[in-house]
Amino acid sequence: MRNEKRGARIFGILMLAVVTFCVGVIFGRNVSPEALGSLDFGGTKEIEFSLFWDVWDLMEKKYVEDDAVSQEEKVYGAVKGLVNAYGDPATVFLTPDETEDFNASNQGKYFEGIGAELGYEDGNIIIVSPLEGSPAKKAGLKPRDYILAVDDYKLQNGDNIYEIVQKIRGEAGTKVVLEILHKGEIQSTMVEIVRSEITVPSMELSYVGEDEDIALIDITRFTEASLNVWNIKWNQVVEDVVESGVDRVLIDLRGNPGGYFDAAVYAADDFLDSGVLISQQSDGDGNIQNFEAESGGALLGKDIVIMVDEGSASASEIFAGALQQNDAAIVIGTKTYGKGTAQSVFDLNDGSSIHITILKWLLPDGTWLNRENSITPDIQIENSNEDFVEGVDKQYEKALELLSK
Repeated sequence: MRNEKRGARIFGILMLAVVTFCVGVIFGRNVSPEALGSLDFGGTKEIEFSLFWDVWDLMEKKYVEDDAVSQEEKVYGAVKGLVNAYGDPATVFLTPDETEDFNASNQGKYFEGIGAELGYEDGNIIIVSPLEGSPAKKAGLKPRDYILAVDDYKLQNGDNIYEIVQKIRGEAGTKVVLEILHKGEIQSTMVEIVRSEITVPSMELSYVGEDEDIALIDITRFTEASLNVWNIKWNQVVEDVVESGVDRVLIDLRGNPGGYFDAAVYAADDFLDSGVLISQQSDGDGNIQNFEAESGGALLGKDIVIMVDEGSASASEIFAGALQQNDAAIVIGTKTYGKGTAQSVFDLNDGSSIHITILKWLLPDGTWLNRENSITPDIQIENSNEDFVEGVDKQYEKALELLSK
């Protein structure tokens, strides 16, 4: 399971049963609705599938615009409805176009848009994290901002996140207007953003402090074209830090939406001694698999401070939680997003795909990482809207203070 693709967007990131459903739609239409009758699901209950065809026929015969929806769009809409019935925002069906966009962004290729990861909160779509240097970041979008409208479209509770992404994305140089409700405010604001080409480096290394004796590792995501590529880049960063001889490391996970679970485990291994528990995974049957440090830690024993915020999600929370609960790092900032599930991606024949939640991620103490049990920093510091406008970063300043003692 460790080498399977895991969902990388929060947040955003389905069911194998949909494959059977798609085949059933096509086959069932050929043999007539009456031939299907009621469907027996495992002998536990029967579903009158004829209801589906009754609605299909009524829409085709009665809807005022004959060509409003193509046959393909009807099938995709039905599949999305089936998947959405599970009530899991991370379990989703993607059309071929949505699949292509997802794969491009997940592999680090450039795309055109505003540069923000989206997610869900109470059925509403929010900003999980604006990417560093992106138009979204420059426009003042922040984690946990609610998106109320995209241009003329007013969002509704339960909107599909990938369809909203398609509305926000567009050619570089074009404009999109978002109605945003910032966290803690009661009045929404209209934000005009000029789209641009977005490239997302997975990590950057620099040296900071008065004597440049603190290694700053800014990890923006735990994904690359493949897990192996991410690991190679991480190895290069670690080798540079070791050769520099610095004893203090600052890791910035703010706005990191996550990525490969295995990448987080691989990176955490460099800070922990052999045999130390990094994380656990629990499947649908309650079977638990432990992930322990193996290499003995190339960066073991260094003073580590990790910065997190509400935009830190998924694999970044696994990494931060592993070091925090094993007393290998001090975590500062604000509570993280709380996304502790893993998705497998199943590619379908027409280019569409299904992302299915198959695992829960557990922290070293055995608790499930979720919205109610996210990473709570050892030192809680929040950057306000005023700090953002004035270019003040209190979290970074506190981190340097801790590492300079």
